[in-house]
Amino acid sequence: MSVLVGKPAPSFRAKAVKGETIIENFSLDQFVGKKYVVFFFYPKDFTFVCPTELIRFQEELGEFEKRNVAVIGCSTDSEMSHWAWLQTPRKNGGIQGVTYPLVADINKTISEDYDVLAGDYVADEDGNVVVEGELVAYRGLFLIDMQGIVRHQVVNDMPLGRSIRECLRVVDALQHFEAHGEVCPMDWEKGDDAMIPDHAGVTGYFSK
Repeated sequence: MSVLVGKPAPSFRAKAVKGETIIENFSLDQFVGKKYVVFFFYPKDFTFVCPTELIRFQEELGEFEKRNVAVIGCSTDSEMSHWAWLQTPRKNGGIQGVTYPLVADINKTISEDYDVLAGDYVADEDGNVVVEGELVAYRGLFLIDMQGIVRHQVVNDMPLGRSIRECLRVVDALQHFEAHGEVCPMDWEKGDDAMIPDHAGVTGYFSK
C-alpha cells in the first residue's frame, strides 16, 4: 500500500452529490489555502456499516466546521446511487440529512490513486483481463492540510468501522502543532500538555 503522508493529495475531478444537488466537476483543489480536508472512502451505498459512519460524520459535522475542516466522502458508486441514498429516510436504510459532499468514483480511478481499491485486475489463461475480488474501496481516511498535503492516513478493512473521535483528535493534534510548534505524545487530547522537542529532535520535554 502507498503511504501518502507528506505528499500532495492526489488531485481529481469527478461528479459529487451534496444534498439534492449533483456537482459536475468536484475537486479537493477548491480547499487549498482555505480549509483542511477529511477525505474518507467507504465501500458501498445502501449497506450496513457505511451508514453508521456517514451519519456519525454528519452528527459531528459542527465539530469539524469549528476546526475549519471540510468533510468529504467517496465510494465507487455512481452519483445517481449517492443521490438516491441521500434522499432515502434513515428508517429505510438511507442517509437522508447528510449535508456534506459524496464523490462518485465510478471509474475507480480516485480509489486507485489513493491506493484503497480492493480487488485486482489479473490476466486469465487466455490473456484476458479479469477481476479478482470486488472493485470497491476499503475504509480509507486522509487528513489533508491547507497546503493540500496529506498529514495522516488510516485504512480499515471493510468490516471495521472507524472512530470519528480519533479523527477529531488527530485534527486537533495537527492544528496544535501548527499553532505552537509542540509535538503531541501518544493519546494526546486537546487541552493536554504537549512536548517541545530539543534541537536534535531526538528527545523533548513537556511544555508545562
